[in-house]
Amino acid sequence: MQSEGKRSGSPDPKRHLWVLGLIAPACALLPSQLVLHTDLEIFWWIGPIIVLVVIPVLDVLVGEDGTNPRDEDYEVLSNDRYYRWCTYLFLPIQLIGLVIAAAMWAGDDLSVVDKLGLAATLGFVSGIGINAAHELGHRVESLERWLAKIALAQSGYGHFFVEHNRGHHARVATPEDPASARLGETLWEFLPRSVVGGFRSAVTLERLRLARQGRRWWSPHNHILQAWSMTAVLFGGLIALFGIAVLPWLLLQAVIGFGLLETVNYVEHYGLLRERRPNGLYRRCSPRDSWNSDRLVTNIFLFHLQRHSDHHANPGRRYQTLRTSTQAPQLPAGYAAMIVLAAVPRVWRAVMDKRVLAHYDGDITKANIQPRKRGRLLAEHGATV
Repeated sequence: MQSEGKRSGSPDPKRHLWVLGLIAPACALLPSQLVLHTDLEIFWWIGPIIVLVVIPVLDVLVGEDGTNPRDEDYEVLSNDRYYRWCTYLFLPIQLIGLVIAAAMWAGDDLSVVDKLGLAATLGFVSGIGINAAHELGHRVESLERWLAKIALAQSGYGHFFVEHNRGHHARVATPEDPASARLGETLWEFLPRSVVGGFRSAVTLERLRLARQGRRWWSPHNHILQAWSMTAVLFGGLIALFGIAVLPWLLLQAVIGFGLLETVNYVEHYGLLRERRPNGLYRRCSPRDSWNSDRLVTNIFLFHLQRHSDHHANPGRRYQTLRTSTQAPQLPAGYAAMIVLAAVPRVWRAVMDKRVLAHYDGDITKANIQPRKRGRLLAEHGATV
């Protein structure tokens, strides 16, 4: 059983830690100063270093979170605007960092390798920015929904605003969801399926929504076009300021950004399948349909994204009110470490396939299986089609 936050002046014992989530966008501001004061060019790569090395190590050293907000504190936490400002401030820091990076890409002072490192760092900031957009995009307030689209501008992944809320949440942990990875599916098979499938789904969903309102695709009310327009304005403005030479670097960091997002998607639902009702429809999403990890450091860094089961079961909850659940299947490490494992299919499957089977008490037929590997996997585990 998870312990609940103690009433010691605040119903949230992690209250003052959430500002540390702003370290992520600050990664875009740090490289030039760190290189300047240390003369170590490795700091152009500080984004990947922090996400793929430092945070996994801190997750091990610091350990589990283990605290849940109390039910009676839910309204107080939900209405506390301090938590909103922790996500609002992500955006200006993120965008200032991109402008600084564009100026450096346009100059001749950096080598190609250093510019690649800076692009990787900005890409990781862009990907984590999609997580900030994810938090803001779930809100009903108009301001936060517009801020979500602004946060997506750097990655050029504005259709995520539509697909995640109206597609992924409706189809999560089913074969119909492009963002739910299947048992036996490698990350490298998943990425093109999720990227292309999510794009197609978003366009279809938005076209249907507009049609119900009697509007055409080329409408100012089109959420996808609104978000893509922000990317066009952002990239166009940077090209106007610094020249066309920045365009390849802007595109590279965007690809890295949405690639990081999709890798996290791969981790979050790998092999999980919702049960069906007797009428053939899927049961409502439950905590059992998402992988969780309650490592404290990554929880702070990603605004409780790792409490993914509660997020899907209660998508209206703000990040500070999300709870960890003993019903949810647990990852062996934090998301930061798991995305490293995901990049190596043999290691990933050695770690995760047995956990999927354990979650379903050894019954592989209950898992979401990669179709072309279904027969072989069923045979390996003595099951029938």
